[in-house]
Amino acid sequence: MTFLTKKIKIGNIYIGGGEPVKIQSMTNTKTKDVEKTVDQILKLESLGCEIIRVAVPDMESAKAIGKIKTKIHIPIVADIHFDFRLALEAIYNGADKIRINPGNIGGPEKVKKIVDEAKKNGIPIRVGANSGSLPKEILKKYHSPTPEAIVEAALKQVELLESFDFDNIVISVKSSDILTTIKSYEILSKKTSYPLHVGLTEAGTFLSGCVKSSIAIGYLLLQGIGDTIRVSLTDDPEKEVIVAKKILQGLKLRKGVNIISCPTCARCNVDLIKIANEVENRVGNLDLDINVAIMGCAVNGPGEAREADIGIACGVGEGLLFRKGEIVKKVKEDELIDELIREIYSFYKT
Repeated sequence: MTFLTKKIKIGNIYIGGGEPVKIQSMTNTKTKDVEKTVDQILKLESLGCEIIRVAVPDMESAKAIGKIKTKIHIPIVADIHFDFRLALEAIYNGADKIRINPGNIGGPEKVKKIVDEAKKNGIPIRVGANSGSLPKEILKKYHSPTPEAIVEAALKQVELLESFDFDNIVISVKSSDILTTIKSYEILSKKTSYPLHVGLTEAGTFLSGCVKSSIAIGYLLLQGIGDTIRVSLTDDPEKEVIVAKKILQGLKLRKGVNIISCPTCARCNVDLIKIANEVENRVGNLDLDINVAIMGCAVNGPGEAREADIGIACGVGEGLLFRKGEIVKKVKEDELIDELIREIYSFYKT
């Protein structure tokens, strides 16, 4: 089942309305440091990031958006808290989207000023609720940050924007808990047709954040819920994009090299872990639907290698290289990586 949402334009791309799910990340540089921020965004772009969010804690950061925009190629979202003037300055400097929490901007009249400028410039606004920052009255009503509480808080923000005749809206309802996040989006998807930005908030360090995000985001996307995604990690933003892309590839929502490799055991007589990791590092970002099998012994190796587009089945210090089920040649262990990479690029060009 797919929940068809409203189609919205962000900079030079569209989200919602059946558009492919877009990958978003957020810089961790000081936004006012234009050079470092641009460098980071360009790296994220090269890995597959399609929307970038930057924190705007001060006026200098808001003004920097204009300079940053001239050097990047993806839409830039300004993340605003506490001061409506920062949102206005970000809009004046070309922000493609604004992320605000109407509850901490300073009242409805200040939210309206942001809405009026966003409407004038055709810029969407993302609102939404996080389990850690719910309004006191909603927490009192539900006693804890339940999915129902999170959704109600988000929809109250939407109602405020709609009261100003504004409907260019994106919504998120995040928690650091997997099940709360999933349930919140399930409830919300039945109550609105606005595009949904999906992810866990404060998902954690690389390992725990990857696992939690993959479960929650993957489960929701399988239900057709989600128009943009962010894997939130306490780590380098580049890893957020890599993991997000792998989630989409695993669900067949994005092209990509699929590495099939065994966990190794006593039958393995080559350094398969090194081989598999280096191959993935070198070709993992190719925009190509291809299955690559890297197998360590004769038990499942030849079968998996034959079934893959390209594969190797290793023996003692060597391996057989397969292409579309046919043996290409026998390769020494120290040449396996380069030979496999060459074969993948050859496949990529055909």
